[in-house]
Amino acid sequence: MTEAAGAARTVIMTVDDDPGVSRAVARDLRRRYGASYRIVRAESGESALQALRELKLRGDLVAVILADYRMPRMNGIEFLEQAVDVFPGARRVLLTAYADTGAAIDAINVVDLDHYLLKPWDPPEEKLYPVLDDLLRAWRSSDHRPVPSTKVVGHRWSARSSDVREFLARNQVPYRWYSSDEPEGRRLLAAAGEDGIRLPVVITPDGAPLVEPETVDLAARVGLATTPAADFYDLVVIGGGPAGLGAAVYGASEGLRTVLVERSATGGQAGQSSRIENYLGFPDGVSGAQLTDRARRQATRFGAEILSAREVTGLEAAGAARIVRFSDGSSVAAHSVILATGVSYRRLAAPGCDELGGCGVYYGSALTEAAACQGQDVYIAGGANSAGQAAMYLSRFAKSVTLLVRGPDLAASMSYYLIQQIDRAHNISVRCGTVVESAHGDGHLEGLTLRDTGSGRCERVDAQWLFVFIGAAPLTGWLDGTVLRDERGFILAGPDLTADGRPPADWELDRPPYHLETSVPGVFVAGDARAESAKRVASAVGEGAMAVMLVHRHLEQS
Repeated sequence: MTEAAGAARTVIMTVDDDPGVSRAVARDLRRRYGASYRIVRAESGESALQALRELKLRGDLVAVILADYRMPRMNGIEFLEQAVDVFPGARRVLLTAYADTGAAIDAINVVDLDHYLLKPWDPPEEKLYPVLDDLLRAWRSSDHRPVPSTKVVGHRWSARSSDVREFLARNQVPYRWYSSDEPEGRRLLAAAGEDGIRLPVVITPDGAPLVEPETVDLAARVGLATTPAADFYDLVVIGGGPAGLGAAVYGASEGLRTVLVERSATGGQAGQSSRIENYLGFPDGVSGAQLTDRARRQATRFGAEILSAREVTGLEAAGAARIVRFSDGSSVAAHSVILATGVSYRRLAAPGCDELGGCGVYYGSALTEAAACQGQDVYIAGGANSAGQAAMYLSRFAKSVTLLVRGPDLAASMSYYLIQQIDRAHNISVRCGTVVESAHGDGHLEGLTLRDTGSGRCERVDAQWLFVFIGAAPLTGWLDGTVLRDERGFILAGPDLTADGRPPADWELDRPPYHLETSVPGVFVAGDARAESAKRVASAVGEGAMAVMLVHRHLEQS
């Protein structure tokens, strides 16, 4: 990577794997913009991302990024998809050949592409400069100032530090990480009057330090809404995964006063996915974080409130109202409720796993830990899509990724496209009929004992990273005695409540329950928490939308 000299800190970046093309683009950019902007060029997506991260750390600004579509290892769309997470305000341009215009049009949806240019762009006075002039003008007129970031000082093997980083990342809160055993981390601890015994220390943009903060306090201090603006709503949505976000978008857009309550971060399990490739309308895939961010912004644009870090502990009917109670004793009421609580990954029962949770053993993708896996051996327990998506993502960083699958193969639980990708990945191996027998380590994971389920033979392997995706348990324990659930805790609704042709015993209405309605009238369920649901992002979003339609029907008859 090379840079043009100059004092200006605002950058125009160009990325092309062909050195000749890369130099030609940079030459044309310098000729027109070199006096006002610093021109940075890179010859791969990986080196460009590293450059962007360095620019971010230095506090520089990036106005425009031009990326070639056809690059090995990481094409232009894949690069821009990651670049937008580093500099979301930068204008994005894709350089394409005529044959790739279809991909460029698709990229408009995937990465909010601002423009695509056909190669060759000669003469630049006609085909390049007018486009960039408009993009730079738009960039200058926008609020492109750096977003004040939160600072997190913690230790690599601190479970609470890991939790805080994951919470901030999944809630799209900008933050910078400082290790407590490095000079800058120690300086920040000293400034906060802390000795590093209690970690993490979170320093908010206004300079206030929070020591080992509780999630609800952290959420409030970094600008997330935690308190409802009203006491009564048309609709309360509990859970912010795809089903809950879908319900919030459709509820608010159709005029219902809607509040969504999420105990951790919007997106649910889907939000932790590094890449979802079979969701309609995204032919090149989309990260769970990007899909979640778009859905969240869409819901708030229509007027839905979103409350973070609020744990719901109770639900009761009081006449026509449905009262939702929170863990702090407060409550909110509504005409109707949609339960979109989703599921959580089951915990490994193997000895040592509980003690090492967050210290090498992680449940879900824990994408904030991926960069720390650079050049190391990573193990993933699980054989469904979430495990496969994590394996593909972590394989970019790790020396090797080993999938530990209890069953005889992947075909029973993983989508075919993912199996194909895993087969082609040179550093991913699959061990079927294998389970984690125990985890070992002093303060952090150092090794695993693996057991072959057929022969019973055990093997000890060195390991510092274990990501667990071993099935899902519904987050419905707080509903015990309120709505009917099956033996596994999934919520029964609609036809499942009337299998014998009769409504539930306590059903008070003349009509039978609607399709997604639970045993409590006016309380609906959508997504993975529903018994016999499809466990797919698209179906969850669809059920969220359908539940809103049924809410309208319920309100009309109330």
